Amino acid sequence: MSANGIEMNETRLERWLDRTVARATTPRGAATVIAATSLVITVATGFLMTVVDRGQFPSIGSGLWWAVQTTTTVGYGDNVPTTLAGRLLAAFVMLVGIGFLTVITAAITSTFVSRARLEPADSDAETSIAEQLRQINTRLERIEARQSGSS
Repeated sequence: MSANGIEMNETRLERWLDRTVARATTPRGAATVIAATSLVITVATGFLMTVVDRGQFPSIGSGLWWAVQTTTTVGYGDNVPTTLAGRLLAAFVMLVGIGFLTVITAAITSTFVSRARLEPADSDAETSIAEQLRQINTRLERIEARQSGSS
């Protein structure tokens, strides 16, 4: 593939990632994006495993079981790929799948942190706290004045 083709793919991927992160501006949206991404990776690799390592994974159910174990990092080891293609797919799931979810989670977290920094501080709460501190200070001064007057 040419360098231009790779650059176009990266650009499309970046645009897709930007759109995905933009949808995740609320905790519910973030959870939806992360869950959907996890589900797609798990189902797609579970199905692919039944294609590339048919002897070890004769059914879609066994492929999905393996994919769930791998993406959740549980890894019971009851089903393991035996062919080169199966092992390469497993390596893809382990390295790219988990890394991709981590990047999406970090990007969404960054969006929340950036938004929190841009939101103005709650001036009513600050005013209320400042007033309470003034009242406490006044009471303390009265108590200290009584203490020094009775000594």
